[in-house]
Amino acid sequence: MNKHDEAAVSSSEQPDVHSGKVHHALVPTLHFKRLGRELAMQFLFQCDLAGMSDFAESLENFWTQAEISGEFPSPRIFRKARSYAEKIIAGVCEHECEIDEVIRSVSDKWDISRMPVVDRNIIRVAVFELYYCPDIPALVSINEAIEIAKDYSTGKSGTFINGLLNTIKDQLPPHTKNPSEFKTEK
Repeated sequence: MNKHDEAAVSSSEQPDVHSGKVHHALVPTLHFKRLGRELAMQFLFQCDLAGMSDFAESLENFWTQAEISGEFPSPRIFRKARSYAEKIIAGVCEHECEIDEVIRSVSDKWDISRMPVVDRNIIRVAVFELYYCPDIPALVSINEAIEIAKDYSTGKSGTFINGLLNTIKDQLPPHTKNPSEFKTEK
């Protein structure tokens, strides 16, 4: 079973005869942005661990593997998740120095290089959304990071990530926290 399959138990669960995976009603309800965040974190994790001599080729290989994984309820959901993940990946790569500086500024006890690689990349995805995606409420980005940490990291990571991201959120300009309150002059 994969991490999404473990999230719910249903009497309608049926194993897929080809993959052995159990599919149930929860998988189709996952929002494509959650899947996109997870994909972005996974690719950034790979980059962090292995480095990438050929970024474009590595990314294309990543997408090929993701598409054939069977993790997506439909090709449409995969395309939307991939599109959102590509936005995050491009943004984190473009702004990595600034994002890491934000993380360093609130992480007194943990040097960013000593953070678990998965946690560091979950945080990078969330900080990118906090600073560069004004259409996503700050609390949504934080909650998504915590939920992803529950699936991919240790039991204590959610608390650590929550504390760090809430501190970052509290330092954001007010209009960044809730874009609907920000009035543009015409």
